[in-house]
Amino acid sequence: MRRRFTILLIVLIVLGVPIALGLTRAERIDNAQLGSHSPNADNGRTLFLAGGCASCHATPEQDDKMRLGGGLALPTQFGTFRAPNISPHVRDGIGNWSEAQFASAMLKGTSPKDEHYYPAFPYTSYQRMALGDVRDLFAFIKTLPPVEGRAPAHDLPFPFNLRAGIGLWKVRYLDGQPFRLATSQSAQWNRGAYLVEGPGHCAECHSPRDIAGGIVPQQRYAGGPNPTGEGRVPNITQHVDGLGDWTEADIETLLESGNTPSFDKVGGEMAAVVRNTAQLSPEDRKAMAHYLKSLPAVSGPPRN
Repeated sequence: MRRRFTILLIVLIVLGVPIALGLTRAERIDNAQLGSHSPNADNGRTLFLAGGCASCHATPEQDDKMRLGGGLALPTQFGTFRAPNISPHVRDGIGNWSEAQFASAMLKGTSPKDEHYYPAFPYTSYQRMALGDVRDLFAFIKTLPPVEGRAPAHDLPFPFNLRAGIGLWKVRYLDGQPFRLATSQSAQWNRGAYLVEGPGHCAECHSPRDIAGGIVPQQRYAGGPNPTGEGRVPNITQHVDGLGDWTEADIETLLESGNTPSFDKVGGEMAAVVRNTAQLSPEDRKAMAHYLKSLPAVSGPPRN
């Protein structure tokens, strides 16, 4: 009996190790997959603003939000993550990255060293972006000033400091599917859906998370506890506890000025979001508002 158990254990190890390695291997985009492209830095700027890249990656406590030296601390239940330097500094930022490496980071969550990025970097939303848009975003970032200095390392306890486990997490939460146009919807709706679901990554903050840190699909956009542990993130579906009584014009106003229909003004993380969306074109803000107003009503998690 013992001999049979030993043989079974050996078989499981022999079969299991290659399977585990295959599941945890980081995927990347090769240069051969890129094809020809004429970079459009103006379009890249739009995507930079829609994505709120400066909100996380701008060096804290300085006024120039285009100095992307990183260092912002992001406390979560898994530990504290720190946004890296993504300025075009050759040594400390991404100045020596190739387009393929940047695309791999955005669409696959894979570093130039073929390591998994933690999903505090919202590549589960960025994967919806078109490859050409990702390349335009890279072109815009390369026009920004290089910032010297690297951000401090993440502060994560065991086992969250083991990146190999992120490969298994990706199997569950990273489907690799780009945004697809809904032919039954208008061009404005599709533009708004693309900006909200892709570069805007609105669901990443406005959705409750499961025990593994993934978005709960049934409550997408329904709000919930703030990942930082302070307060709650609002429901932005058409639920009575969300934006049910807001008009599209109300949502446009918030994205432009931060003002709400109740004559209040957003603060905290949302104030940083508005600082970016205010610089988008009126047409893009209208498209985002139009899409958000179409979200079905979903009840959020109960308050503790």
